[in-house]
Amino acid sequence: MERHERLGVWLLAIGQTLGFATLLFSFGAILLALEAETPWSRAELALGPSLGLGVEALVVTATGRLVDRGQGGALLAGSALLGAVALAALSQVQSLWGWYALWAVLGVAQAAGLYETCFSFLTRRLGLGARPAIVRVTLVAGFASTLAFIIGATAGEALGWRAALLIFAALQLCITLPVNVIGVRLLRRGERRGGGAEATGNGAVRAALRNPAFWALAAIFGLTMGTHMMLVSLALPVLMDRGASHALAVVVASTVGPMQVVGRLGMMLGGARVRSGTAVRAVTLVMALASLSLLLSAGHVWLFFAYAVCQGASLGISSILRPVLTAEALGLEDFGAISGTLAIAPLGASAIAPFFGAVLIGAGGVTLFLSVTLALTLCAFAAALWLRSRGI
Repeated sequence: MERHERLGVWLLAIGQTLGFATLLFSFGAILLALEAETPWSRAELALGPSLGLGVEALVVTATGRLVDRGQGGALLAGSALLGAVALAALSQVQSLWGWYALWAVLGVAQAAGLYETCFSFLTRRLGLGARPAIVRVTLVAGFASTLAFIIGATAGEALGWRAALLIFAALQLCITLPVNVIGVRLLRRGERRGGGAEATGNGAVRAALRNPAFWALAAIFGLTMGTHMMLVSLALPVLMDRGASHALAVVVASTVGPMQVVGRLGMMLGGARVRSGTAVRAVTLVMALASLSLLLSAGHVWLFFAYAVCQGASLGISSILRPVLTAEALGLEDFGAISGTLAIAPLGASAIAPFFGAVLIGAGGVTLFLSVTLALTLCAFAAALWLRSRGI
């Protein structure tokens, strides 16, 4: 990459960090304040971000096609502006239906401005050389959940959830929007090295859907991302149920983000020596260990942090592997559309995760909840093992 391209990548990394912190992780960060200050149940509240992620899953294929048509920059800028407006409006909501409607709007912002659009844009600009750029973006964005929990939990407790959401809205407008605009302009100064001039239609997507590897990847990333969203959305009440104090629960939940960075650093330093298929098998197994650590924790602090290390590191590597494995297994033609179609699985799983997790806790407590997350990650590991038969 040229110098201006590297700078553009780092700016997009800042935009992704704040985008995830504000548009996605903000709910988990202010959940305790929401429960204390609103008459709505945890399941009713969790249905909001679930709806947002569901909308993102419905929209993401269309945004992928727009990236293929050269509209990635407009999407990244528009997402930041729409997200700021929606978060500010969400801070003033008075009814449950208004809560749901605004989370649906946030789902559109998520589809337009988070990893799927960013990685497709980088792949279109840099081709197969996008892997180092994607690693850099995810390296910085690993701090998104840490940033969200520090800001959300602190502001939520001191000022209330409405003020916390206004702070998140200000971050979108004042930082995410300008860094996305400038980052895109810098990257467009270089020669485009990925894909054709225009999307070629549905042929590449139909071919991908006939490839069994597509469905294995969908299962792996759907199960792992769904599990992660269950854990991160309900992290504070789950950790407190296992015996952590509120302060310790915030620290443990905030540690997951830096551990994503550690995992990505390991991938960056040693990734060239490890095949992507081998890495994804290791990731799913380590993620299963994260749920097992919480299941057995019973107040043991070291197991709380074992969860944070395993969950964060495995998720951090997984976010790099998804676009890389998609390109390796399914090719670069119409990458944005194929990546967007594949993303329906993890986004759909993420959509039902907060609500499903809240229902599980209500039905059988945190033990049932953690038993299910453990079973789901073991199923992902089984799908990753199957990929070996395809030479991946």
